[in-house]
Amino acid sequence: MHNYILKDENAVYFECGYSCDNEIFIKFGDKRFFITDSRYAIEARARIENSEVIESKDIIKSARVLLRSLGVRDMVFNPSDFSHFEFANLSRDLHLNFKPKNEFSKLKRQIKSSLEIEILRHAAQLGASKFDELSKIIKEGMSEKLINFNAENILRDSGNLALSFDPITAINANAAKAHALPLDERIKNGDLLLVDAGVKYQRYCSDRTRTVEFGDKFEFSKEQKFTNSKQNEIYHIVKEAQSLAIKAAKPGVKACDIDAAARNFIVKNGYGDCFFHSTGHGVGLDIHEFPIISPRSSTIIEPGMVFSIEPGIYIEDEFGVRIEDVVVITNDGCEVL
Repeated sequence: MHNYILKDENAVYFECGYSCDNEIFIKFGDKRFFITDSRYAIEARARIENSEVIESKDIIKSARVLLRSLGVRDMVFNPSDFSHFEFANLSRDLHLNFKPKNEFSKLKRQIKSSLEIEILRHAAQLGASKFDELSKIIKEGMSEKLINFNAENILRDSGNLALSFDPITAINANAAKAHALPLDERIKNGDLLLVDAGVKYQRYCSDRTRTVEFGDKFEFSKEQKFTNSKQNEIYHIVKEAQSLAIKAAKPGVKACDIDAAARNFIVKNGYGDCFFHSTGHGVGLDIHEFPIISPRSSTIIEPGMVFSIEPGIYIEDEFGVRIEDVVVITNDGCEVL
């Protein structure tokens, strides 16, 4: 792909090592251009080595002028990068063949380099260590909101790290919502606690979920024994479902086969209707990338792909259980990061 235009921050960062919230990146043959305004131009010139930085008061207008001057005839773009208004202004009277190719940058990034895998591995290790820190400061009587606040502070590591996404901290019935918002409910010994959180290290994301029984000396490990027999039963179903999916994750299989390994076990145990999301998603510069590990995905799994495996069972008004790790596909299987 010789000619393309990008506006998504992570897609642009992948191309040139810098991005901001007002930019356009254009690749034409061997030439690369990064267009931004004066707020970011100094930083862009300092950080970008492989592209010409163009400072502009109107990046859409500058992009139009550049495309005209280059004599571009065809240009691939991601339709979700531009608003309707932006694309109408960009393409107006240019007589240029804009070729829509949805999420082409994510497709390019689907197989990670060895350097990216090392960064993702370190991000995962940092994320796991932050779970350990969080477990030491959660005390009986803390509300979900306060646990969430503390999780954010710990994950940010005094400004050294960013969040992959807003953390999820859910107690008991709130954990039945896969993406629960924190409430005022206060935690007490014996409660079920679900935490889903991640950090960004060198722009790359970690993603991890643990479900635990809260007590005086609890840990965010996968080795859990719940006092409540129903919670204990469902926890171990989810844990085994995740283990089966991890074993199924290897080169040459379809993404839907990995999903089926987890989903079929949950269905067999009578909770199929309570597992209503995909088993996993790609993880990289974006928290949701390719491949998608779902019943509908026929993507062939290849070495270097990195994705989450996160089955769950959610029983409305009672509780929910999810266990999540990120794996990298190796030559003969997968490794949990």
